[in-house]
Amino acid sequence: MDYQNQLNKIRETGSFRQFRPLSGRDSAYVEHGNSKLLNLTSNDYLGLAANKKIHKEFYQSLDDGNLIDNYGLGSASSRLLTGDSYLAHDLEELIGRHYGRPACLLFNSGYHANIGILPTLARKNDLILSDKLNHASIHDGMRLSRAAFKRFRHRDYDHLADLLKDNRKKYETVFIVTESVFSMDGDEADLQILVEMKKRFDCLLYVDEAHGVGVHGEKGLGKVEQHDVIDEVDLIVGTFGKAYASIGAYVLCNTAIKEFLINSSRSLIFTTALPPVVIHWNGFIFKRALEMSQERRKLMVLADTLRDALYQAGLETAGSTNIVPVIIGENQQTVTMAEQMQDQGFLIFAVRPPTVPEGTARFRLSLTAAMQWHDIEHLPQRITQTMDKL
Repeated sequence: MDYQNQLNKIRETGSFRQFRPLSGRDSAYVEHGNSKLLNLTSNDYLGLAANKKIHKEFYQSLDDGNLIDNYGLGSASSRLLTGDSYLAHDLEELIGRHYGRPACLLFNSGYHANIGILPTLARKNDLILSDKLNHASIHDGMRLSRAAFKRFRHRDYDHLADLLKDNRKKYETVFIVTESVFSMDGDEADLQILVEMKKRFDCLLYVDEAHGVGVHGEKGLGKVEQHDVIDEVDLIVGTFGKAYASIGAYVLCNTAIKEFLINSSRSLIFTTALPPVVIHWNGFIFKRALEMSQERRKLMVLADTLRDALYQAGLETAGSTNIVPVIIGENQQTVTMAEQMQDQGFLIFAVRPPTVPEGTARFRLSLTAAMQWHDIEHLPQRITQTMDKL
């Protein structure tokens, strides 16, 4: 294959991607190039990743006695060899206890979880029914499994019901898979309806809370907590890589599923375990986030206020969470506008296909609890002015 020719074609469509190193992270701001910009692109929803005070508190307990066990930089093995630790077991117990679920299992990332759980549990005579706008890791997990899979139209539960009526009796186990909060549109699944459907058709319900944990629910346990369905969802996947300002993931399930995953999930078995310092931080920050209800309420007020202001400015937006899309449409126009917004002090990158459907290139405005209204109140006006100049 002529890779350079393929790259040229990617450039021609305005879809070329490249890394952009950042530095100077401080609260809601970051240094990009020679400028200090408001960071509207991160998943640091609670403002913890750039919170220096919390980081200093975490490292205050470091000493020679716990340097390796609690702050070590390498586990040096998979958990099934010598990479396991009491920290990992304590973290699983902590998470499981707060959710009130019998079992919790750590994974190295949300991607590891989704490409490890679905292929392990969904077998040859099974079916996976997935929301069309689920994350790429879920789509990859479906492809890696031996199960049949179909996608239902985004949040179209009548379509899902039709698929279940036509297919349920043909398969042994059927998995209904959804995200709780969808990362590009900022909208959410109707978990009450999905619970009713999984009971009606005798299915397993798999909910990916990547963008829900830390942000939603009184304790930040996600949309499953907010809608009081924790006990009704068979598999709840949460990540540490977004609101919890770290890396790693976990699944809440029953004991049999946990033990089966430990014995069969390739993305768990054949990878080096997370380093002690990461697991220690994850436990530290999980406990801290349980008490951040004030920050969660502030974040939702910011999001609602900004979304209303965008509508009033005549911009196309959607959703109901702190992820606020602004639909621009054409790829190159979106890229150009994003660059001009950076010149005005806003770190915004263009989100383009295949991440989103063709013709819906957008700004994905990701609000965090570290922001204040005065940081973003002029944003709708700046976007419309930038758009009018093109």
